[in-house]
Amino acid sequence: MRYGLIAGNGKFPLLVLEGARRAGAALSVVAIHEETDQEIERIADRVQWVGIGQLGKMIRFLKSEGVEKAIMAGQVKHVQIFSRAVPDARMLKMLLKLPRRNTDSLIGAVAEELSSEGIELIDSTYFLQDYLPQVGTLTEREPDAREREDIEYGLGVVREVARLDLGQTVAVRGKACVAIEAMEGTDATIRRAGELTRRGSEEPLATQPTVPALEDAGKDVGKIRKARADQAGKGGLVPGLSNLMRGRRVNLAGGRLTVVKLAKPAQDMRFDVPVIGVPTIEAMIESGATCLCISAGKTLMFDREELISLANHNKIAIVAV
Repeated sequence: MRYGLIAGNGKFPLLVLEGARRAGAALSVVAIHEETDQEIERIADRVQWVGIGQLGKMIRFLKSEGVEKAIMAGQVKHVQIFSRAVPDARMLKMLLKLPRRNTDSLIGAVAEELSSEGIELIDSTYFLQDYLPQVGTLTEREPDAREREDIEYGLGVVREVARLDLGQTVAVRGKACVAIEAMEGTDATIRRAGELTRRGSEEPLATQPTVPALEDAGKDVGKIRKARADQAGKGGLVPGLSNLMRGRRVNLAGGRLTVVKLAKPAQDMRFDVPVIGVPTIEAMIESGATCLCISAGKTLMFDREELISLANHNKIAIVAV
């Protein structure tokens, strides 16, 4: 049987080709001008380049190659599809029928177009089962108690966000959501969270101490609340706290971030599979993130050994749930 590969951006399509070669399978590749790495020309036997809106040309090529099963691998950015694509007649007809323009609707419609031509879209990890992690901690360091609390909070948030097909990633600090992924991708979301926490650390001094700030200072919150209540009618600061606040910023946003990236509740493994790689860890280092939680069995880990080594070197915990 000859397989087809619809290649988006990044390393994912190249790894699928390598996995297929190890399995002794032949692949005919559809490469997208606006997205696919030119390196694919070197390692693929048969490549047809198409524009991002040329659905008809893509299907004609796959049929001419005798493809019965196809794999989608690599991201195709929404902004490319809806702002830069010049759709052919088949693509335009498909887009006009979409009830929504989110990932599931869009790629699900492409899958239906392929199916109507006798081409089955299969699991994108079909040749990459070794890249999927098992349940457990994957790094030398386990998440600490604070990170585990943020993981639990983040799991609830990201499950709801993923259910709505808005993204797969959230960044959390102190059981508060700092950033939610939309169209920008995981690494950009992490960097945005880092920027937000850095911005929080640059806020001017607060004129009145807050409970979270005092907790960070290791004070007895119960006594402080009582002291504040006693002083409420006097318009003054809590006794003995002015020196505490002098010369330091009250930073409620800054600090360690935990990143949670999950598959959707009913993840369709044919497309939009969660992926992490070395750039994800680099983004975490840059942003002050110390813990990453991912879906076991449903998250592709590219360059796994290098990724985990980099995480270990920077004391980042990675756990699969």
